[in-house]
Amino acid sequence: MKNIIKKAIASALTFTLIGSLAACGKADPTAPADTGAGSNTQTEAQADVQANVTLRVGANVTPHSEILEVAKPILAEQGITLEIVVLEDSITPNTGVIEGSLDANYFQHVPYLEQFNQENNSDLVSVGAVHYEPFGVYAGRTKDLSELPDGAIVAVPNNVTNEARALLLLAQEGIITLKDGAGITATVEDIIDNPKNIQFKELAPEQLVAALPDVDVAVINGNYAIEGGLHVSQALAVEANDGLAAQTYGNIIATSADKANDPAIAKLVEVLQGPEVAAYINATYDGAVVPLFG
Repeated sequence: MKNIIKKAIASALTFTLIGSLAACGKADPTAPADTGAGSNTQTEAQADVQANVTLRVGANVTPHSEILEVAKPILAEQGITLEIVVLEDSITPNTGVIEGSLDANYFQHVPYLEQFNQENNSDLVSVGAVHYEPFGVYAGRTKDLSELPDGAIVAVPNNVTNEARALLLLAQEGIITLKDGAGITATVEDIIDNPKNIQFKELAPEQLVAALPDVDVAVINGNYAIEGGLHVSQALAVEANDGLAAQTYGNIIATSADKANDPAIAKLVEVLQGPEVAAYINATYDGAVVPLFG
């Protein structure tokens, strides 16, 4: 009887050992397969990392960085951290994108971008326009355009595209006449009639407000007028909203060609063209900044 019990126990142990060995070589039916759920989990993790991205965007102080601040919390809700890099000049925002320290910038219009690309052999691209800043003629020593003296000194921006824009505004007001077709590439060489013998003083855009006491009038970019404490309602003349300038000089988001289709940058443009940003612009800038969307 004892022998029979010993044999039964031995058989049971052998069966258990065989079963255990077999289990080691078989996938657990309750565990995820290596190429199934485990792969999906990895894909979801990668998607989460891609969603939680950081965008570094260079911008001038007013109004660009202020507008970006409105977009910042909206983007954060969508997994995009917006880092706003405030830059005062009109060169560094583009060189930063070229060198890779910035993902995009927000400070310029397409004609300036095209001029920059041509002069620097770069391939920056616009991915969307956000707003328009009307140029204005602001009083210096002369308080009314009809009282401009002979030989008046008029300060204008010193870069090609913005100087053309200033000349178009002066032509709009009948102060000068430009030759046909001068358009957005106009220079002082395209002036065919200058009855007041105006003397043009070319200055960096950011210096125009400070120059007002030393000139009769200055034609000033909207953002620099705001920064200098001026209001569009004070301007002696403003670009017409339906003119060539309004159609041409929308301020854009620019980036490198290889990031033109970046989903995070596309989301940035979408938010900046949305109703929340448009409402902020309309409520804040008293007509000196005009949203192109929303």
